[in-house]
Amino acid sequence: MPPPRDHIVTLEKKWGYHAIDGYELNNNTWGLESATSGSQRTHYDGPSPPGASGAQGISWSTDWEWQGGEHNVKSYVYGARQFQRRLLSEIQALPTEAEWHYSTWDVRANVAYDIFTDPDKDHANSSGEFEVMIWLAKLGGVWPISESKAPIAHVEICGHQWEVHFGYNHGGAMKVYSFLPVNGPIQHFNADVKQFFNFLSHQFQFPQHNQYMLVYQLGTEAFTGGPAQFVVPKFIADVI
Repeated sequence: MPPPRDHIVTLEKKWGYHAIDGYELNNNTWGLESATSGSQRTHYDGPSPPGASGAQGISWSTDWEWQGGEHNVKSYVYGARQFQRRLLSEIQALPTEAEWHYSTWDVRANVAYDIFTDPDKDHANSSGEFEVMIWLAKLGGVWPISESKAPIAHVEICGHQWEVHFGYNHGGAMKVYSFLPVNGPIQHFNADVKQFFNFLSHQFQFPQHNQYMLVYQLGTEAFTGGPAQFVVPKFIADVI
């Protein structure tokens, strides 16, 4: 692991959790059993600089290293916005700003927003009827959940070109849409995530009228590699 830095809070347990100022962090090493060795630590580093809107979010980082099971996710460490669950049809906008960097590109990992939705407002926050992922990077040849292994659509949203993939997770119980950037990693992202749902509704009849938004997360799925440091100087998100 890289040498320790000064951090406000450090999370080392499997489900290590910290909440502050309407945001939360989770170390979330849910798949560590598939590794032959490795570890991960996540850090809350303080409030973020203000975004373009003047809003402030959080700064955080994680140090990880995993060996073995190269096709298995070891963790999805994330920062998340806390909010009152509402139907997507009642949400006007999902503004977000994110900046991130990796200390090395020589890892198998992604960087992605992850959002679960479900008709049940009280559904657990670990799954849903639908999962929508917005990938900002795919590193080391990792690939999204995809039935056809090929994109089902191409679209421009929020000034970026995306491939859209579709597949199933949790034994077919959860439908997964993944947006992958066509032109490489997006390290500075300023967008309204609601536009991705509007596209899915228009193109694939995504049922916003009966889907509650359950979580609003940004993080990295770590497969293998490292030692690596993933740093998020700015994560700002809101539900309007």
